[in-house]
Amino acid sequence: MKLSDRVSGALLVVLGAAAAISGSRLPAVPGQDVGPAVFPMVVGGGLVLCGAAIALGIGHAFEAPDEEEGGPRGQWYGLRALVPPALLVFYVLVVEPLGFLPTAAIIVGVASAALGAGWRLALPLALVAPFAVHAVFAKLLRVPLPDGLLAAPW
Repeated sequence: MKLSDRVSGALLVVLGAAAAISGSRLPAVPGQDVGPAVFPMVVGGGLVLCGAAIALGIGHAFEAPDEEEGGPRGQWYGLRALVPPALLVFYVLVVEPLGFLPTAAIIVGVASAALGAGWRLALPLALVAPFAVHAVFAKLLRVPLPDGLLAAPW
């Protein structure tokens, strides 16, 4: 069964809204600015934005053609399923010496390319996304991330 982008995007919007609403109802922790409600609300907001982008077809032109659309698939195509666990192992092994920003940039670039994004999308995403994720974790959630070779500008 194949779902259209509008249906799957709408499902992500609903899931994100449910996560954000449920997270907003979590009780605050006395004496702390950031409580348990922040993370589900951030994730829910991200899901809503991504789901809306999928439903509206934003970025569809950057996708590689699918096999049904005539795109080539080599003998190694099925091994793409191993990319996420391999990237997780890569992160664990190199994040301390290399730092979060370069490691995340490599991971986002490789994951984007492996999932079919063209380099016109994968490269800018790999350059911008690590800074956004670092800002959320370091500033909003106050979770320290390793500096390594390249410290964050804040």
